[in-house]
Amino acid sequence: MQILVINAGSSSMKYQLIETDDKTVLAKGLAERIGIAGSRVKHQFTKNGTTGEKVVEQDLPDHNVAFEIITQLLTDKEDAVIPSPEAIKAVGHRIVHGGEKFSDTQVITEEVKDTIRALIPLAPLHNPANLIGVEAAEKFFPKAVQVAVFDTAFHQTLPEHAFRYAIPEKFYTEDKIRVYGFHGTSHKYVYNEAKKFLKNEKLKAITIHLGNGSSMAAIDENGHSVDTSLGFGPLCGLVMGTRSGDIDPSVIFHMIEQLNMPLEKIKNVLNKESGMLGLAGSSDARDVATKYNSEDSNAKLTFELYGYRIRKYIGAYMAALNGVDALIFTAGLGENSVLTRSYACKHLENLGIELDEQLNVEKNHPDAPVEIQTAASKVKILIVPTNEEWQIAKEVSELVKRF
Repeated sequence: MQILVINAGSSSMKYQLIETDDKTVLAKGLAERIGIAGSRVKHQFTKNGTTGEKVVEQDLPDHNVAFEIITQLLTDKEDAVIPSPEAIKAVGHRIVHGGEKFSDTQVITEEVKDTIRALIPLAPLHNPANLIGVEAAEKFFPKAVQVAVFDTAFHQTLPEHAFRYAIPEKFYTEDKIRVYGFHGTSHKYVYNEAKKFLKNEKLKAITIHLGNGSSMAAIDENGHSVDTSLGFGPLCGLVMGTRSGDIDPSVIFHMIEQLNMPLEKIKNVLNKESGMLGLAGSSDARDVATKYNSEDSNAKLTFELYGYRIRKYIGAYMAALNGVDALIFTAGLGENSVLTRSYACKHLENLGIELDEQLNVEKNHPDAPVEIQTAASKVKILIVPTNEEWQIAKEVSELVKRF
């Protein structure tokens, strides 16, 4: 089955066309700067065993125009990967927030769209763009089944003692303030890949998704997420590229009352000016690593603080799971940053976690799951490349086949 996977942002749209029978990526690309000057579509495709690339630079005033260009590229006379839009049987959409309503993948109906729309206050930057992507896909692929895969769905197995905040109950019952968690598609994918790799059907694991946005999840032997570091929104938990992660709420009160900072400014500081950027002057870990290798003290502090926060969550999640079989590193930094993994695993020997520093270097940036623990380590330490697009395509395929 050929499934088009869409990840629509407010000014961009990523896509992959996947043949689910053999996991082949027939085409992928990115429409960027939608509604902004300098927009373009970068398209890569594979045909008859060869790979090609095209770049279309033209105004993309909205997502409909972007979809029109993408459709033309997919069905181009010379380099077509599909004969017509009708060849695509389903379109899978990454939807960031499903609230408490959606705990699994859903065929998109008007009712589903209405619910996604009602959840916009919980994801004001993402759900509107996701809906725009859905409506554009409905126009250009009218015969395809449109399917929603929710970032929050995987974490709907959290027990109440993990997802509730200790604030008056009405804020939960009336305003739905609770832990939702994110990156669920990635956490689910790498957990299942690790389970197959280790041949352990009852794997207890801590998944560590480290990118510009980062999160961790505690996953029990039944494959259920029982805790996760991102909560009501994407700001808490780990140190990230530009986000602060966990911070004492009293700091915010102090900024308002003593520093006379407006709330909008504080939101901007914590979301866009903090994390690695605030500590070391760059949100790109590669830049920070270069500074680290030049003996920059702020860069050294950044990796120490970044790793320390991860270790705190490892300890907490080992308690939540009553022991763990594996740590799983994934996403941009998790797969590609030797320093990040090194600092994340320091001083954990008494917990049975021992990183092999040589393997950590040798196995960096793998294209399949690899182990990087010492022979004496009681806990496996894995790097598992994530593939959220394939996970979405797989879930869409499984759902569509049931109809």
